[in-house]
This record gives sequence, C-alpha cells and structure tokens, in this order.
Amino acid sequence: MEAGLFVLVVLGLAIGLLFMGAKMVPQGSEWTVERFGQFTRSLTPGLHWIIPVVDSVGNKVNMKEIVSDVPQQEVITKDNAMVQVDGIIFYQVLDAAKATYEVARLEVALINIAMTNIRAVVGSMELDETLSNRDQINAKIQDVVGDAAAPWGVKVNRVELKEITPPRDIVEAMQLQLTSERQKRAEILKAEGDRQAEIVRAEGSKQAAILEAEGRQMAAIKDAEARERLAEAEAKATMMVSRAVQDGDPQALNYFVAQKYVESLLEIGKSENSKLVLMPLDASGVVGSIGGITELVKNLKS
Repeated sequence: MEAGLFVLVVLGLAIGLLFMGAKMVPQGSEWTVERFGQFTRSLTPGLHWIIPVVDSVGNKVNMKEIVSDVPQQEVITKDNAMVQVDGIIFYQVLDAAKATYEVARLEVALINIAMTNIRAVVGSMELDETLSNRDQINAKIQDVVGDAAAPWGVKVNRVELKEITPPRDIVEAMQLQLTSERQKRAEILKAEGDRQAEIVRAEGSKQAAILEAEGRQMAAIKDAEARERLAEAEAKATMMVSRAVQDGDPQALNYFVAQKYVESLLEIGKSENSKLVLMPLDASGVVGSIGGITELVKNLKS
C-alpha cells in the first residue's frame, strides 16, 4: 500500500516537473534561458522543454519592430535660433541575448542616444538648413544610432524628426518673407506679361504699318498705270483726230471740240465758288457752231 502511494507521488512529481519544463514561446518573441543564473540559450517561437528548477526563463524579448517616441527638446542651431524638436525611432532586436545582457533598459538607452544625436546634428546646421534638409538629418541620426545599437543586437531601421518648431517671432518673419517673395514673383510675372503684350502690340503695329505701306504702294502703282493708260489713250485719240483733220474729215474736228466742251462743263460744275451757272445747252446751237468752225477749216485748207 505504501509502495503504491510512493509510486503515485513520484509519478505526480514527474508530471508536474514535465509541465513546469514545458515552455510555449509565442510568435515574434524569444526567451533567454538561464541555468543557475547563467545564460545558456535562447528559445525561438514554438514548444520547448527546459530542466525545471535548474533552468529558468531569464527575459522575454520582443523580436518585432518597435516604435518609440523621442521626447521634445530644445536645440540651438548654428545661427543661434532656438527650436523645439521631437522625433520617433523604429528599431528591431535581432539578438535576444545581447539585447538582454549587453545593455540595461534598452529602449531608454536608444531614446537617449537619439536625443543626443539630434542635438548634435541640428546644432551643427543653420535654421534654414534644418527646415529644408530633414531627410539628411534623419539619415545622419540613423547612422550614428545604428552604429551605437549594433553591439546590443539591435537594428535601427529609421529615425524620423516629427516636428521642428522655430520660435514664434521667427515663424512670423518667415511668413512675411514668404509673402514678400510671392508678391515679388507676382510682380515679375505681371511685368513679364506686360512686356510680352507690348512686344505683341508693337509687332502688330509694325505689321499693320508694313501692310498699309504696301497697300499705298500698290495703289500708287495702279494709279500710275491707270494714268499711263489714260495718257496713251488720249495721245492716240489726239493723233487720230490730228490725222483726220489733216485728211480733211470734219467729223474728227467735231469730236475734238465736243470733248473739250464737255470737259469744260465738268470743271465748271466742280468749282466750289460757283453757286448758279446759266449756260445755253441748245444742242443745235452747239452743232451749228461746230459746223461753222468746220467750214472755216475747209476754207483754210482750200
């Protein structure tokens, strides 16, 4: 009876020790194992057994990427401007043993290194450079913090500056400067537009003047050609009348006298001073006068 009880006790202790030695490590974590206080190995995700009483879990390390805020701090730039700077750091533990035994309070250590290097990098630059070269600042801080965290089994993936806040008076001055620059660009664009418009108008006036001059030239040429043709026609008519008169044709002389008579009437009608003109327009009288002249010419020729 006592032997059976002893066996049950031993079996119960064995089962209890077996359950005590079973360790289930979740995904994304690693546990360190210590034997009498000394590190022996790391447990990866899954089911593991350790020796109860002899072995114990030292530290449960998160192996996923961790995001930590870098507190806001005041930094003096190279040109003596006081700015408020804060940031954020992304890191991941690659070696659970180093992250546990090489550094105490890993997250605090990383944040302090980041703050120190933010002051160093921002303090070495002027305010304008700090505001415009944020990517360059992030890269420099990441390199320095990454080199410092490498012996701890930690990889620093990114360090980002969240806010760079200059003093209020500097912000107001920057806004005034920005407004002035925008007004300056607007005035330059307006002046350039006005200049282009003047050039276009000048080109239009030039082309209009050229076309007008060409039009006047063509009109003058046409008028000259018309006067030339008229003069040629009058010369031919005069020559024909002269030949007809020499040949003794009385009708030619009648034509010549009638033409001059009509031209005289037109000139009298165009006169600005003439108000009323009374002229005998008896056609028979005109023809009779012309007939008398014709007879006179005949007598002279005979």
